[in-house]
Amino acid sequence: MLNPTQITSVPLLNVQRQTAAIRPSLDAAISRVLDHGMFINGPEVREFEDSLARYCGVQHAIACASGSDAILLPLMALGVSPGDRVITVPFTFFATGGCIARLGAEPVFVDIDPATFNMDPVALARHLESLSAADLRSIKAILPVHLFGQCAPMDPINEVAARYGIPVIEDAAQAIGAEYKGHRSGSMGWCGAFSFFPSKNLGGLGDGGLITTNDAGLAAKLRILREHGSEARYYHRVVGMNSRLDTLQAATLLAKFAHLEAWTASRRAHAATYLSELRGAKLPQESPDCFHVYNQFTIRADDRDELKGRLDAAGVASAIYYPVPLHLQDCFAGLGYKPGDMPHSEAAAKSVLSIPVEASLTDAEVAFVVERVNAATAG
Repeated sequence: MLNPTQITSVPLLNVQRQTAAIRPSLDAAISRVLDHGMFINGPEVREFEDSLARYCGVQHAIACASGSDAILLPLMALGVSPGDRVITVPFTFFATGGCIARLGAEPVFVDIDPATFNMDPVALARHLESLSAADLRSIKAILPVHLFGQCAPMDPINEVAARYGIPVIEDAAQAIGAEYKGHRSGSMGWCGAFSFFPSKNLGGLGDGGLITTNDAGLAAKLRILREHGSEARYYHRVVGMNSRLDTLQAATLLAKFAHLEAWTASRRAHAATYLSELRGAKLPQESPDCFHVYNQFTIRADDRDELKGRLDAAGVASAIYYPVPLHLQDCFAGLGYKPGDMPHSEAAAKSVLSIPVEASLTDAEVAFVVERVNAATAG
C-alpha cells in the first residue's frame, strides 16, 4: 500500500475507482437488462423500490428520474401552485428551492443551526408564529434538508408542523442511511426525497431519484404522476410528468446497494480520523441524536478561499457547498430577501469547505489529507 509520502494528490471523488472495484457485478446487472430488454419499468425497478423501502423502514418507495423530481413530485401531489408557499432553508443545493418555484409557489426561508447546517426548529416555529391566519393557510409544506449526510432534528420539526397541520417532506438527497434517534432518513416525514446522482453515497451511472412514504394514497398518486398522470396507458386523469427511473439505472443501483453499508462504514471511519487528527479548522459536529453518513466532510475557516487555494496547491481537492445561499440568488431577488436576513446561512456560505471523504479513500490518502490540511491551516 502507498504511504503518504508516495501520494501527490487526492481527488474529492473517484467514481472510476468505485466502479472498477465492483465492475463484474455492474456488467452482470447491465447484461441482464440487455437480455430481457425491458428498459422502461423493468423488474429491477420494482426490486430496487422494494429494497429501498425495507432499508428506509417505510411501506412504499417510488423511483423517479432524479433527486429533483423526488422533491417536485410530492409537491405536485399536494397541489402546490401559484399563491402557495413552502418553508425550507437557504443553505442547500438549488433544487430544494427551485422545485418550489418551478410550480409557481414561493419558497420561504428559515435559517439553519450553525452547528449542524440543518433547519433550526426554533427559527421555524418563530416564523410560523409570526404569520397571520391567511398567511398560514398558504403554507403547504415544510421541507427540511438532511445536509451533508446528517439528519435535521425531526422531532421538533414534526412537532411544529403537526401544530399547524403542515406536511413535512424530507430532502434526504445527501443522507441515505442516515438516522435520527434510530429512525432512517426518509421515514420520519410525510415522505422523503432521495437522489442517486453519481456523487451521492449510493450513486448511479447518471441521474435517478426515489420517494419514500408510509402513505399508501400518496404512493399511488406519485406512481400516476411520474407516468404523465396515467394509471392505464393513454388514459390520463391528471397532468403529470415523465419521471421514471430507467431499468438500467435501477439494475446498477441494486448492484451498488449491496455495498452501501460497507461504504458508509468507510466514510464514517475516514470522518473519525479527521475529527481526531485535524487541527486549525472548525470541524463538523455530529449530533448525539444522529448517525451521520458523511456525504461531505465539511470544515469551516475564516480564510476559506485562501485555504482552498493552499489545498489545491498541496494536492488536496476540495469544493464549496454552497457559495451563495438561496435567498441571495439572483433568481430569487423578487422575494425581497437581503444580506443579513439569514445570518447563519450567510456565514456558512462564506466559510465552508468540503474535503475528500468518499468510501474508496485509502488509509494513506486519508493520512495525506490530514497532513496537508494541518499544514495549510497551521499558524
